[in-house]
Amino acid sequence: MKPKSIKHSPQKELFRVELAGLVDVAHPLVKLGEKINWALFEDQLGATFDSKTGAPGINTRLMVALHYLKYQYNLSDEAVVARWVENPYWQHFSGRQFFEHELPIDPSSMTRWRKRLGEAGAETMLRATIDTGMAMKAITPAQMRHVNVDTTVQSKAIRFPTDARLYDRARERLVAHARKQGLTIKQSYERVGKYLVMKSSRYAHARQMKRAKACTRKLRTHLGRVIREVERQGGVRGLTRILAVCQRIHAQKTSDQAKIYSVHEPEVQCIAKGKAGKKYEFGQKVSVAVTSKGGWLMGALCTAGNPYDGHTLQKQIEQVERLCIKKSGQKTVHVDMGYRGHNYEGEHVVIVDKRRRGETPKRTWRWMKRRAAVEPTIGHLKAEHRLERNLLRGTLGDSINAILSAAAMNFGKLLSFFFAILLALLKPLLPLDPQCCPA
Repeated sequence: MKPKSIKHSPQKELFRVELAGLVDVAHPLVKLGEKINWALFEDQLGATFDSKTGAPGINTRLMVALHYLKYQYNLSDEAVVARWVENPYWQHFSGRQFFEHELPIDPSSMTRWRKRLGEAGAETMLRATIDTGMAMKAITPAQMRHVNVDTTVQSKAIRFPTDARLYDRARERLVAHARKQGLTIKQSYERVGKYLVMKSSRYAHARQMKRAKACTRKLRTHLGRVIREVERQGGVRGLTRILAVCQRIHAQKTSDQAKIYSVHEPEVQCIAKGKAGKKYEFGQKVSVAVTSKGGWLMGALCTAGNPYDGHTLQKQIEQVERLCIKKSGQKTVHVDMGYRGHNYEGEHVVIVDKRRRGETPKRTWRWMKRRAAVEPTIGHLKAEHRLERNLLRGTLGDSINAILSAAAMNFGKLLSFFFAILLALLKPLLPLDPQCCPA
């Protein structure tokens, strides 16, 4: 059943405190809550709820507000719900009328709501921040005419994939799933598996590589025995996925291309960085589109696999057009030299950076130099908005996490814009010298 919208009653209650009397109406979060078009989310997510069956869904504005705050302040589901109870401004931003002393939802509801949200719903949350910024004139059409596009890696929350650990974890998961389905595993190798993983890591640390490889071979043998025992018993549909993953791990070699690096996240890719500090990362490639002036996020796209940067440009510009670029005509897209030979064919102008200025016009060169502004934006996304280590499951979790991270970046910029307005209004009232204030 569709979520019920919260209706505010003009009648005051004796034993409940109204949030309007607690919060400052000039606070940036209060102002921003008044500017966002909350009905947009009701229309977007209305089709995912049945109109008659089931219990009423959780209020959409509450869930959207919790996810904005979660990614803005880099919190877990449990932490953002706990802090919501303590903060009247967060409750007011979520559309509540009275101050509440209990958890609004169970934190696990946020996981289920994200699955219902999907990639399209996450793009709606990003588009809402762009529309709000344009309505407030924080984002101008002139800023949207020049866009910087670049890619980065969204790391996944997995262990570092050594062969020994991978064989042991695959065997452990397969045994657990098989027993859960009612199969009989004669020998699980649980005790000897932990011992061999420990010995392998110690031998490798001591540079005794032949002994380390011998332990790894034994772990692979144990995995193969468990796989064959499960196959002999067969006939269990619940083991199809985990059995296929374990078979690929058992068969893959060092020189293979499509390798599996995690049992619970087999889609993870090994992406080379070419940097001394971190040569490669395990996750998915994410493309971001940022305005050259202002640093507003116009798009964030997670691409499956490890495609060439130039081959992601077409889909990235299409996403930007869906969200905002159609509102201001033809644009200029600035990219680095990693996009040479890109696949974009459209009305927008793509300028690839180069080492020397040469015959480049002065105006074009000035915009090309601003392309590097995308790098600190990516740094903020990773350090402050949960792009560094993705904890959401599957490829859908990768896409949602990247888009909501970009939405949180714009959300923080909108709060800063309101704070700058508030500071400008209060500046004439402040003393010029703080030392002149009376004690």
